[in-house]
Amino acid sequence: MSATAVAPFSLKDFLKSFLLVELFKGMALTGRYAFRPKVTLQYPEEKTPLSPRFRGLHAQRRYEDGEERCIACKLCEAVCPAMAITIEAAERDDGTRRTTRYDIDLTKCIFCGFCEEACPVDAIVETHILEYHGEKRGDLYFTKEMLLAVGDRYEKEIAAARAADAPYR
Repeated sequence: MSATAVAPFSLKDFLKSFLLVELFKGMALTGRYAFRPKVTLQYPEEKTPLSPRFRGLHAQRRYEDGEERCIACKLCEAVCPAMAITIEAAERDDGTRRTTRYDIDLTKCIFCGFCEEACPVDAIVETHILEYHGEKRGDLYFTKEMLLAVGDRYEKEIAAARAADAPYR
């Protein structure tokens, strides 16, 4: 016959349970934090600080003369782990290659930043824009014209962020 081990009776444990000690400890902890200043932000009016290396909405940049930077090397397409980038290229009359199609599907994108790191001419960048949305799947499919429009609109902020990050690259 085997004897089953039974935990010995403990008067201390019984009194702690009977007097609801754990409950009062929890209420004391709640009371300590109930009257402290709150850390909650009212989101649309108050913004949390963003990291300088935050990766948000993509944009394509142009040179100062207005020409697009992308040279259709397709490195960003090759390095993209989510296969969210599609590029088609053609040769122009002056012999340079440029993109005829540059699409990013943001529903696939994992915002890893590999495309930005792979680009030899800083054509594709990820901005600090986080407040964008799509009501249907096609709304988050960005074409070359849409990416250039984002880049044109936020070029000053993009250039300032790139300059601030330059020592760490």
